[in-house]
Amino acid sequence: MKKLVLICVALCIAVSGFTQKGAKSLFNGKNLKGWETYVGAKEKGSAPIGLNVDPLKIFTIVKMDGANVLRISGEVNASIATVKEYENYHVQMVFKWGEKVYRQLNSGLLYHSYGSFGAGLDVWMSSHEFQLCTAKVGDSYCMGKSYFEIPVVKSADGKSFIYSPTGEKTDFGDGKKAKNASKGADYEKPKGEWNVVDLYCFGRTAVHVVNGKVNMVNYNSGKIENGEVIPLSKGKIQIQSEGGELYVKSLKLNPIKEIPAELLK
Repeated sequence: MKKLVLICVALCIAVSGFTQKGAKSLFNGKNLKGWETYVGAKEKGSAPIGLNVDPLKIFTIVKMDGANVLRISGEVNASIATVKEYENYHVQMVFKWGEKVYRQLNSGLLYHSYGSFGAGLDVWMSSHEFQLCTAKVGDSYCMGKSYFEIPVVKSADGKSFIYSPTGEKTDFGDGKKAKNASKGADYEKPKGEWNVVDLYCFGRTAVHVVNGKVNMVNYNSGKIENGEVIPLSKGKIQIQSEGGELYVKSLKLNPIKEIPAELLK
């Protein structure tokens, strides 16, 4: 019985969060070392502000509840991206919304990012998006020239696709059936509370977990080049500034050797 309890505890830790061994924070808590920024146009039709130039201070480290956190203003569409590329990992992000809203409470955790800034919606690198937009947390979006296969069912009105483990595996990406698949269920916490999102990436598979619950699994990650799908299993990590004030309490990455089987059921 004691052995069974220990096994159950270990499984709960694997599914719900990080073990401390091997995990590393992607922010040092002091500054933005290890990251680069790209700020888009301040006004429609104007030129982008550009790379590593942030006069609006969209990305800053601020004090909150006695701790240093990353503040993303949301004032202008912009990206903060890791300098390094990562593959085969579990990344956990703890975030909540602030009070300032310029368009909507919208952001995204972008992974397997590659190529140049601006390839996706004139701002971001081509990548896969773990959607953080309120009411859509966990959605999957193919930014730029990225590609995924996702099991989905049609929405009641037939106009969109919803993730379902037993759905038909469908192509998503530029020129495919669609670029966005909606989450299987809503696990977002109310505004003002901290959300914990976990992203598991191994090989060409990715799992989106929101506050401990799976609501999206993506398969056969790729990038589209000259109409062909090229395997994609690594890249940089980006976080979006996209219309709403966002606070990131922590962002930790842990290498993994597989995706826990419990998450793929």
